[in-house]
Amino acid sequence: MKRLLLAAALAALVVAAPWPLAETPANATALTTSAVTRVYVEPTAGYGFFSQAINSAHRDIDLSMYEFSDPLIEAQLVARARAGVRVRVLLNSTYYGREDNAAAAAVLSRGGVHVSWAPSGQIFHAKYLVIDDSRVFIGTGNLQRYYYSSTRDFWVLDQSRADVEAVEATFNGDVEHVSRPPLASGGLVWSPGSTSTLVGLIASAHRTLLIENEEMDEYSIEDALVAAAARGVRVTVVMTDSTQYLTALTYLARHGVRVDLLSSSQVYIHAKVICADCAATSGTLFVGSENFSTSSLEYNRELGLVTASALAVRSIWTTVSSDAAEGTRLAP
Repeated sequence: MKRLLLAAALAALVVAAPWPLAETPANATALTTSAVTRVYVEPTAGYGFFSQAINSAHRDIDLSMYEFSDPLIEAQLVARARAGVRVRVLLNSTYYGREDNAAAAAVLSRGGVHVSWAPSGQIFHAKYLVIDDSRVFIGTGNLQRYYYSSTRDFWVLDQSRADVEAVEATFNGDVEHVSRPPLASGGLVWSPGSTSTLVGLIASAHRTLLIENEEMDEYSIEDALVAAAARGVRVTVVMTDSTQYLTALTYLARHGVRVDLLSSSQVYIHAKVICADCAATSGTLFVGSENFSTSSLEYNRELGLVTASALAVRSIWTTVSSDAAEGTRLAP
């Protein structure tokens, strides 16, 4: 009953006020990033683009990663460091982070890369790569070579100077363990504190919502999806079939949300996407590292972006729509 009341309240609020719902935190903004110039769809694209970006660096490479286990990329980072490029890598240390990332950290450190462990007590789940202070790759995937061929992930290339500067400033603070809010810019979506932005994006949809995420464990997101369905938006959620989130997904299905589930043998859904009113040439898209969980949205360090780039919208909308068509509908 509590969930239904919240969903009804959200639906009523949306009718009265267009996106954004209110001017609250810096994250809750209608701003978008327009300078998305490339999109990489995994597992089709592979991670060759990552290697090319690293090898193209002349001055600086900054990488933030939750899980890192790719000998090829490790070797390329070391090679650039030995060639005189300043290479810094920030690795998650919490929740088995030091154990999972120990081997990569050792290789990188021995090779002259500046390795920093993220502050303990906070999960650093963001995945991004900055090259020469001029471009930033923002993604949903970890650098775990074992999973590349079986996992749905997305990466986008953002060449907005303001966005790159904001990411760099936040990276510097995280490396130095300085406690300060991440720097806002354009459509960047940082956690902690990204719930309002994602709920606002969901609330902005008039016709369709296409969702892909690894997790479904946050009441605000779930109720915003139900509220959208209640006002006539066609809402589709695509996830991997798992009993872990069955209760939440059944709740959505019972209240008008179409839920399509894929087996992990088809493709494992690791992507985190919201596509509002998307079509071949228009719409508003969120893509980033944020899972739909309270931890991810309100406590972890995460990074994503909101964009209306036709290139990004078309590519990701087409892929997620295809995933939905391959899935099995969850009965209410």
